Amino acid sequence: MFDTMTVTKVVGGFCGTFLIFLLGGWVGETLYHVGESGHGDEVHQAYTIEVEDSEADAEPEPEIDFAEVYAAADASAGERLFRACQACHKVEPGANGTGPTLYGVVGRGIDAVDGYSYSGALEQIGETWTPENLSHFLENPRGSAPGTKMTYGGMDDVEDRANLIAWLDSIDD
Repeated sequence: MFDTMTVTKVVGGFCGTFLIFLLGGWVGETLYHVGESGHGDEVHQAYTIEVEDSEADAEPEPEIDFAEVYAAADASAGERLFRACQACHKVEPGANGTGPTLYGVVGRGIDAVDGYSYSGALEQIGETWTPENLSHFLENPRGSAPGTKMTYGGMDDVEDRANLIAWLDSIDD
């Protein structure tokens, strides 16, 4: 089936292909090498675009008062936002999921759900889940309580946070 000449041709073909790839790599490295240029040790950028310091000239964004936004919050919009939370939290009393139940969370003590094992990181937020504390935590959970077990990335929009908290406040007795 295979004689010596066929095996020699196949091995020669693989070796030739390998040499072509090596040669291509060498040519590419020569053309696009970013290291030493052979003209000294320093490598200079060919063209620099200067930009104004936009942070110094820009006016800071006005602080949004959460109390005002929360007063005008839409609880029905918050119910739709809760869909992102349903993977880990339940709203039935005493029904813990991956996270603790959120039934009655507004006004409840932090780390206060029986039967749920907390990490202890939430205690640095305060003693009670006020709407302001919830908003601060939901904006960036890992930033406001480093070490928390909550893996949620955060909710940037203050109106969304206010709507969600208003809905959570409306579901308890």
